[in-house]
This record gives sequence, C-alpha cells and structure tokens, in this order.
Amino acid sequence: MKICIFCSANQNIDPDFFLLTEELGRWAASQGHTIVFGGVRSGLMECVAKAAKEAGGQTIGVVPQIILEQGRQSDYVDVEIPCSDLSDRKSLMLAQSDVFVALPGGIGTLDEIFDIVASRTIGLHQKPLIVYNMKGFWNCFVTLLDSLQQQDVVRGRWQDYIQIVTSLEELKAALP
Repeated sequence: MKICIFCSANQNIDPDFFLLTEELGRWAASQGHTIVFGGVRSGLMECVAKAAKEAGGQTIGVVPQIILEQGRQSDYVDVEIPCSDLSDRKSLMLAQSDVFVALPGGIGTLDEIFDIVASRTIGLHQKPLIVYNMKGFWNCFVTLLDSLQQQDVVRGRWQDYIQIVTSLEELKAALP
C-alpha cells in the first residue's frame, strides 16, 4: 500500500511527535508499505522518510520546484516526482497514494487535509483520510469540525470522510 503522509516540515515541535513518527515509518516499512510524502529535508517529513528507509522501506517524494531550487529536498527519497507548485503536489500525491495519514502540521497540512476531503465529498475519489491525533494535537481541529457540522455547513457527517486515531495501533486498524 502507498501511504501518503501529510505533516510538519518544522523542527521546533514536540519531540514526542518525532518519536511517534519514527515508529510509524518503521512499522510501515516492516509491512512493505511505501511512504509518499512532500520530499522536504526537515521536520516530520524527513523523520518519517528516514525511519522508513532505515527499516528497509521505499519512499516517494513529491517535491515542488522551489524546494529543489533551494536544495531542501530529502536525502531519503527513492522516487522523486518534481512538481510545479503545491496544487500540483496535492494532485500528484492523490494519484500516487492509496490512503492519507495526517500527522501534526500547520497551514500546509491543513490545506492538504481539506483538499483531500473536499475532493472526496464531491466523488473524485474514495480514498481514506486518517488524522493521527498525537498527544491531542488535533483536538481543536475536531472541535472546529464538530462546530461546522452543528451549524449545518458540512454535508453529512465529517466522520464519514475523516477518521481520527490516537495511537499507532488505532492507525493500523483504520487502514484499508
């Protein structure tokens, strides 16, 4: 299976996020899964790719041209797919992946989450999105989604498009 990871490229975040991300990368590799990621050499992106590679796994980096020009691409990429911009990156990640897992992240991660969910709500794909709520990181996000649903601006139930998990064991169980 190709597991696309959406996550932070920042270094100065909770160290536990790195430990949990390493655990995910090692497990995915041990199961023969490929990691698809944004291809950047920092933060949780680099962490998951390095862990997967060191455990014998394969990675696919979908790397925007500006990252390549700046020399910030990860050294842990087996297949590098260059792209023009972030919209192109999301389209390529959607095409390359079987399932999406969001780890702690910022505006870029939120953009990726909502792009995948919005495209699913209109029927462009049926691929699952799992949000790994490490140490309650995504609690405010869940509260926002609940509020949007209570205000009837979400068609149906947001839980039909996004699954929230709090551990690697729950994540494993949620994978197709």
